[in-house]
Amino acid sequence: MGTTHREPWNKGKIVGQKAPFKVKDIWALRVRLQMQGRARELALFNLGIDSKLRGCDLIGLRVRDVCHGDQVAARALVMQHKTERPVQFEITPATREAVQAWIKRAGLKPEDYLFPSRIHGSPHLGTRQYARILGRWVEELGLDPAEYGTHSMRRTKATLIYRRTKNLRAVQLLLGHSKLESTVKYLGIEVDDALEISEQTEI
Repeated sequence: MGTTHREPWNKGKIVGQKAPFKVKDIWALRVRLQMQGRARELALFNLGIDSKLRGCDLIGLRVRDVCHGDQVAARALVMQHKTERPVQFEITPATREAVQAWIKRAGLKPEDYLFPSRIHGSPHLGTRQYARILGRWVEELGLDPAEYGTHSMRRTKATLIYRRTKNLRAVQLLLGHSKLESTVKYLGIEVDDALEISEQTEI
């Protein structure tokens, strides 16, 4: 009995590449979350966009990671689990306000996880829980759930910065990538274009 040759389903495709959120979708969701008083989700969404962290790093943040004393800091430095490399990010005023409001409402202390789980036995929000929350946001915005995932959060600000500046080196630093090739692949741009841009931005 002969075996039937089948083409891999993912041949020629970039697997797992999720679309970044558009600016209009970011503002639409922020307004919705604010109007509905969904403080935890607003803090999670804003910080996810600002930090450009992988989901596992975002949900593992503690209050002390983003606060100086009892105030949310303008910048934070976090060690990434996957690469064990530190990455720094800016926390914008709107995000600081949202995170501060969430910390106050939840009564969180410096050593507490910023997004504690509501499931008994789990110290902080899990990756599956985070993915489900994001799926609900995508649904509420009327977007295609197949095109968006937790990496959409990580890619959003990086993509916006790249489009505005065309500075690959800066985006590489912001994402905490050790290789420029990783940033090129992550942004989904052509290698030839990337090399040309890279040469133009050399100091």
